[in-house]
Amino acid sequence: MSDFGDIMQDKCLNIAVRVVNLCDFLNKEKKEFKIADQLYRSGTSIGANYSEAQCAISRSDFLAKVYISLKECNESLYWLQLLRRTNKLTKEQFESINKDCEELKRLLTSITKSTRSHTP
Repeated sequence: MSDFGDIMQDKCLNIAVRVVNLCDFLNKEKKEFKIADQLYRSGTSIGANYSEAQCAISRSDFLAKVYISLKECNESLYWLQLLRRTNKLTKEQFESINKDCEELKRLLTSITKSTRSHTP
């Protein structure tokens, strides 16, 4: 894996850890189970799909898996926004994880665009 791939893998894992911890907080402190479950699924799926992409059998397989990561990241952003608007997260809690998730989304978007432009 390239240095960039290692950095991306680390960013995906960091988001997953933050999501797991946030969902634990939501379950224990806010008794919010349904949205937390949705966020848990999408937030941990980002890195799982990116990991799969690292072993892709073709450029199109790589692109498909990274695109799934991007979609899961976008879904996670939706759940975070919903949690904020329903006051399950403070502004500070939301802004912290949302910022990291938005950064990851930009990186995944860049990877998909770059891969698409180099795919015959």
